[in-house]
Amino acid sequence: MKAMILAAGKGTRVRPITYTIPKPMIPILQKPVMEFLLELLRQHGFDEIMVNVSHLADVIENYFRDGQRFGVQIAYSFEGRIVDGELVGEALGSAGGMRKIQDFSPFFDDTFVVLCGDALIDLDLTAAVRWHREKGSIATVVMKTVPREDVSSYGVVVTDADGRIQAFQEKPSVEEALSTSINTGIYIFEPEIFDYIPSGVEYDIGSQLFPKLVEKGAPFYGISMDFEWIDIGKVPDYWAAIRSVLTGEVKNVAIPGHEVAPGIYTGLNVAVNWDKVDIKGPVYIGGMTKIEDGARIVGPAMIGPSCHICSGATVDNSVIFEYSRLGPGVRLVDKLVFGRYCVDKTGAAIDVQAAALDWLITDTRRQMPEETPVERQAIAELLGTEAS
Repeated sequence: MKAMILAAGKGTRVRPITYTIPKPMIPILQKPVMEFLLELLRQHGFDEIMVNVSHLADVIENYFRDGQRFGVQIAYSFEGRIVDGELVGEALGSAGGMRKIQDFSPFFDDTFVVLCGDALIDLDLTAAVRWHREKGSIATVVMKTVPREDVSSYGVVVTDADGRIQAFQEKPSVEEALSTSINTGIYIFEPEIFDYIPSGVEYDIGSQLFPKLVEKGAPFYGISMDFEWIDIGKVPDYWAAIRSVLTGEVKNVAIPGHEVAPGIYTGLNVAVNWDKVDIKGPVYIGGMTKIEDGARIVGPAMIGPSCHICSGATVDNSVIFEYSRLGPGVRLVDKLVFGRYCVDKTGAAIDVQAAALDWLITDTRRQMPEETPVERQAIAELLGTEAS
C-alpha cells in the first residue's frame, strides 16, 4: 500500500531547532519523529512511501535513503531550485506537493494515506482505512476530540451525524466553536482527489482543497478516533512530546538505553558518580555524557549525548541537545538548550554566543577559558539562571 509523508515545511514556529534540523528530523530521545511514522506505516502495510522535501532536504534524504533499513521503499520529490549553486527550497503546499508527484507519474493508484512528518502518533491506520472505504469517501480526515477549552489552538472540523464534513473553523474561540473535533493532519484519499487539485501551483490541503470538496458536495468524511497525537508545531509541543515519552504516555515509543535506576535511563559510557549527584527521574542521559559531582537533574528531562554538566549545575524539566556544556552552578528550569540557543517554554530564545554568554552554555568541543566568579554571577543573572 502507498502513503505520503509531508516533509517540505520550514518549521518556523520550532526555531531555533529548525535552523539546522528539518521538522521531520527533530529527535524524540535521539530518534527522528519521521522514523516513528515509518514504523507505524510499515506496521499497517504501507510500504511504498513518497516524501516531499524542500527545507534542508538533504538532511532527510541522507538519513532515510531508500528506506531499505526501515523495511519500506522511499522516494523523494524535491520542491525548489538551484540558485548560485545552492539548493533553495520552494514548497508547493501540501496538496501541490501531492499533485507534483502524480503529474510526474501516476503513483497514487489506489487508496493512500497522507501524514504530516512532524507528529508523534499511535493510530490504528488499518481501522481508519476500512472506515474510509466503507463510507465510499474520496477523502477522509482523521479527527481527535479535545476538551472544549482547547479548541482555539486547532483547526476544528464540523460533521453531520453520518460523519460527512460540513465546515471547518480555523482556531475558533471557545464560544464560537461548533465542534470539539480537530484536524490531526492525517488524511486518507482516493486517486480521484486529483480531479480537485490544480497542477503547477502552490495549493494547500486544509485551506484550499478541503473547502473545495465541501463546496462541490464531494463524498468527504471525518472519523474521530482515540489515539495518542502530539503535533510538534511549536517549541512547547516538543516539550510535551519529550515529557509524554519519558512519563510513558506514548505507548509505541520506548525510552532507549539502560535503566540504571528507577526512571533513569542512560546511553553508553556515561561518566557519572551516582553517589555524588542528585537525579530524580524520569530522565534520559545520552551516551558519552559527563555529569560532575554535585550536579542536580530533575525530570522529566532529557540530556543528549556528549554533553557536560558541570558541578553545581541544575537541569530541571529541561531538554538539552547534544554537545552542550552547562557551566558550574548554572540553573536551568523549563529551558531548552540547542547549540548556541537557550529557549524557554514560550519559544523565546537567547543566542548565548551573540550575548557573550557562550562560556556559560557552550559546545563541549570548544576549549573553555577560565571564568571569574564575578563574570559568572553577572552573566548568569542576565540569562535568568543562578550561579554559585
